Amino acid sequence: QVQLVESGGGLVQAGGSLRLSCAASGRTFSVYAMGWFRQAPGKEREFVAAVTRIGVMKNDADFVKGRFTISRDNAKNTVYLQMNSLKPEDTAVYYCAADGQRFGPQMGAYWGQGTQVTVSS
Repeated sequence: QVQLVESGGGLVQAGGSLRLSCAASGRTFSVYAMGWFRQAPGKEREFVAAVTRIGVMKNDADFVKGRFTISRDNAKNTVYLQMNSLKPEDTAVYYCAADGQRFGPQMGAYWGQGTQVTVSS
């Protein structure tokens, strides 16, 4: 079992930046791939980015390219999502996920409670 707690969401103007954090506790953090997903009102949850336990990233969604960066610090049991040049369409609840076997959009053995990101125009 691993517990995930997201933080860092909030209200930001278009063009601004936020850094989301996801702190993990429980089983050894370093054995899990970590990912970020988001869900906007009325839409399905979508994959944002993921990073393997050794730092290999998957962040090739069109809306991510050049704007969002995922990273992890195994010493701090934390994964981050740096979001720059935010747009109103980035408004969503952002969820952290951990998975010991799957990587990418299919991952999701464990989930955090989510953190709200609201981008105003």
